Amino acid sequence: MTLSNAQLAELDNEGFLVLPEMFSDQEVDIIAARLPQIFEADDPANIIERHSAIVRTAMGLHTRDDVFAKLVRHPRLIEPAAQILGEPMYIQQVKVNVKAAFSGEIWQWHYDFATHHEEDGVEKPLALNLHIFLDDVNEFNGPLCFIPKSHKYEQHQAALDDQSTSYPLWVVDEDLVRELASEHGIVSATGKRGTMLIFHDTLVHSSANNMSPWDRTIFSLIVNPLSNAATKNDRPAYKHHQDFSPVTPLRDDCLVS
Repeated sequence: MTLSNAQLAELDNEGFLVLPEMFSDQEVDIIAARLPQIFEADDPANIIERHSAIVRTAMGLHTRDDVFAKLVRHPRLIEPAAQILGEPMYIQQVKVNVKAAFSGEIWQWHYDFATHHEEDGVEKPLALNLHIFLDDVNEFNGPLCFIPKSHKYEQHQAALDDQSTSYPLWVVDEDLVRELASEHGIVSATGKRGTMLIFHDTLVHSSANNMSPWDRTIFSLIVNPLSNAATKNDRPAYKHHQDFSPVTPLRDDCLVS
């Protein structure tokens, strides 16, 4: 799978790209069927919401489950990433982010490179976030909200917030969000289950509480060029994997064959 010149231009200009229904219902069913067993495991890579026992994020999935070991090498994810980056890459992080109906909590305004740089020693903002919607994502169940073009600034001042939620984040200042949003607006990434989403490491984003009756579950794979690999290993491997082997794609039917 390759992206068109128009799609590459949109990603470069806006900082994100939504690709509707790239994975079939059958493929999403296969992926989602693995989650209950993963969520039930007593594993530090399962991070629960601060005010409930519901899993907020399950990490390191490709080392815990065979289906996810295939998914992180799926050509619909890896081939566009290779096209964008133009060099060999490794699997930096693999997770599922969950916004359970009625109880899914916020993700503060942040950009991923702040964490990658401060905590993992990644030098340049080159990593790509590759998402698959495992549920329909609408305006009411906690979609990701992006400030378009905010990736163009490359790096914003950020501070560690380990109080607001159970997952520490390097967040950006509210005044900066006001400034960027007044200039570029805010958009939400919505779509049917199976929709794919690509965005850059410096794109400022967040998501609100899910107060709707619908779950919102999103798979996330972050890949990073080998030339830009982490220089620190202070965090657990499930937060930033230390296997810098280049990732290569499998067959397109790897999930269903």
